[in-house]
Amino acid sequence: MTSAATAQAQATQPDNRTRLIDAAMELVAQQRWEDITMTDIALKAGLTLTDFRDCFPSKGAILGGFAKLIDKKVLSGGSDDLLGEPARDRLFDVLMRRLDAMEPYRDSLRELNQWVRRDPATAVALNSTALNSMRFMLEAANIESEGTLGAVKLQGLVLAWQRIVSIWLDDDSPDRERTMAALDRELERGGRLVERAEDIDRLAAPLRTFAGALLTSGRRLERRVRDRMAQARTRTRDGNDHGDADARDQSAAREAADN
Repeated sequence: MTSAATAQAQATQPDNRTRLIDAAMELVAQQRWEDITMTDIALKAGLTLTDFRDCFPSKGAILGGFAKLIDKKVLSGGSDDLLGEPARDRLFDVLMRRLDAMEPYRDSLRELNQWVRRDPATAVALNSTALNSMRFMLEAANIESEGTLGAVKLQGLVLAWQRIVSIWLDDDSPDRERTMAALDRELERGGRLVERAEDIDRLAAPLRTFAGALLTSGRRLERRVRDRMAQARTRTRDGNDHGDADARDQSAAREAADN
């Protein structure tokens, strides 16, 4: 094999991170996640435990790597042809592409979903991973995800996505009709919640401005009070110093007269 052919073959081979992710997903399709060890995953991938350590700090970190892998598959698809469509339609398309990217791992994700239900603490730990993924999904749909309202959208979308995935995992219809109907309902509900949040944010804006002005004024008043107290202490100290000097002079004069 020529050097060019060798280089091309190496380029088409999955890197160690991908091999470990694929191995973990294959194993979890066959057994409980709790029963799988890092060594099991490394052996399944044809790698060593040292290779595993170079790629991931823990078994759980592989799930973050898997989420990132799905993110990249969705983002590589692009949504430029939907830029003129309503935000809801753009997000619907992005999330359906995400489900398509997850389809080869459906059996694995079914077991992982059961594992999360068995271990509620895990759901909390995975929430940050889900937030990161949904942030990129909103960005791919050209929907704002920054600021207070952005945080509301993100967490709401994470919760909605969990419900959608649970339905998708049990949806055996040819066209995923139940899944698409659930996705449509969740996006409609989410849209109403976002509209209410935006209304509350607009109503609260004058109050935030007033509160900010009060806070600024309070800080200025506090500084003026501190300055005046410092000046008063200085004057008192200076007055005491002069009083002590006068007393010393009077005592010296009395002593001279007595002598």
